[in-house]
Amino acid sequence: MTLPDLHRAEPIPPAAMAEITRLMEDADLFRYTAASDAPVTLLEQEFAQMMGISYALAVSSCSAALFLSLKALDLPEKAPVLIPGFTFAAVPSAVLHADCLPVLCEVGENYRIDMDDFAAKLPGVKAVIVSHMRGHTSDMDAIMALCDAAGIPVVEDAAHSLGTLWKGRRIGTIGRIGCFSFQSYKMINAGEGGIMITDDPDLAARAVIMSGAYEHNWSKHAVLKDAFAALQNTLPLYNMRMSNLAAAVIRPQLPELPRRVRDGLRNHDHVAARLSAAPHIHVPAPLEGEQRAPDSIQFNLVDMDDAAIRSFAAAADAQGVKVQVFGQSTDNARAFWNWKFIPDLPELPRTRAMLMQACDVRLPVQLTMEQLDAVCDVILNALAQTTKAAAA
Repeated sequence: MTLPDLHRAEPIPPAAMAEITRLMEDADLFRYTAASDAPVTLLEQEFAQMMGISYALAVSSCSAALFLSLKALDLPEKAPVLIPGFTFAAVPSAVLHADCLPVLCEVGENYRIDMDDFAAKLPGVKAVIVSHMRGHTSDMDAIMALCDAAGIPVVEDAAHSLGTLWKGRRIGTIGRIGCFSFQSYKMINAGEGGIMITDDPDLAARAVIMSGAYEHNWSKHAVLKDAFAALQNTLPLYNMRMSNLAAAVIRPQLPELPRRVRDGLRNHDHVAARLSAAPHIHVPAPLEGEQRAPDSIQFNLVDMDDAAIRSFAAAADAQGVKVQVFGQSTDNARAFWNWKFIPDLPELPRTRAMLMQACDVRLPVQLTMEQLDAVCDVILNALAQTTKAAAA
């Protein structure tokens, strides 16, 4: 069977086209032009309702949402912000952009935060960003208990976790602020875009103004009018707004989310079952209470040295399936040692060991069982080829 394109997202629903055509004909692309009911405004209302949260702010990216979250928390300059050592480079970048300093903690072989190292590094930090990296949820009960006891706000980087549940609660609604991505490789695809959510009206109001609601444009965020009076002209503007075109692409996809979550979990579990039966492959299980919403799969290669791991990835690539091994390249933006922009970059031996053997394969939710099996066949064939050569 012909292998599927693992970088291709689901088609945008046809309902988006009529709204996009209307916007193009009216040239009504700026979120604040309309007196009310602009596509971005409607997206914020619909997303907040879907998540069961009070306030949502749509912005240009999840990175922008993380940055605005830290600025809205009004942290002091050079405030230490604790982040996991396994995340995307945009997370420590957002911390630095917000005039704060990233503090990295260890991540275990199951891709979750090492709670012992987290607890040891928590004293003295002013905020925490929990990255649910590739949709893997850390122990949110333990994290929130420690942070609440210390009075430390938690920002959830849920870029990969729209639709994930933790003991029945939606990921992104557990911390003070949740941030999501609409980049092409996420559950909802607008090419670029992000959104932040919170139940705190003061945080939301500060973020709205700093996102670029200049003059009285903040008044079009009707749900927050009472929170703005003391803030106008007191906060800098960073102009990280979402355009109406992006919102028009996103809104028709929101009703598709439950089906995409269901299909993504089905795909992941099917591939995980096949790969787990092979020697040298370990797929970490979810934590108790974690209900995942995956559109990719991660697995560890065990009892293989670096050369064999690189040979396996090359063999899979040659057969048409891109297997990214996070640590086995010089430029991967998810390998913490490549974040050379961080001053006094620490060493994280446990995280490094995991990244050197952790593999990542995209599984778009629209794949059929036959396509999934074709992908599995390539991975298993590449593994057999590599281990046979090593034995010889």
